[in-house]
Amino acid sequence: MENKTFTISVYSENNVGLLNRISGIFLKRHINILSLNVSESEIENVSRFIIVVDTTEKWVQNIVGQIEKQIEVIKAFYHVDEETIFLESALFKINSSLLFDERQIQNIIKESNSEIVTVSRDFFVISKSGRRSDIEELYEKLKPFGIMQFVRSGRISVSKEKMEISTLLEELK
Repeated sequence: MENKTFTISVYSENNVGLLNRISGIFLKRHINILSLNVSESEIENVSRFIIVVDTTEKWVQNIVGQIEKQIEVIKAFYHVDEETIFLESALFKINSSLLFDERQIQNIIKESNSEIVTVSRDFFVISKSGRRSDIEELYEKLKPFGIMQFVRSGRISVSKEKMEISTLLEELK
């Protein structure tokens, strides 16, 4: 089996220590987490973890099974990229003088469909949302000008197919 990028969605109660136990499942198998995001879900009082890994389908099935054994976990799913709609966000902090002195910076911002979030005397901040490759491309274009700070979020995603989590929760009531 070949490695692929998988997005694992975990619906759970919001309890202290769950993140540590879930990350331990990956640690024991020497599988690196490429991206991790935890937020509220579409269901009241239920959190959703979005975990991105590069592994085989056999390993991801095993991991999802182990995650579902955690008492707070309601349900876990995994998807390949083609089954989800996903994006990441990034912020780039750049020296303000470049915005006015380097016309090319303005063109890069425009061509990459980025936006300027704030401008101050010393710096300005660019925001970019999209696929990881879009953000990496913008990073490479801005790098020669000097990036003061850079941060990228974890992946957020929704599945293309209906996730049966709401139906499952209704049955449990």
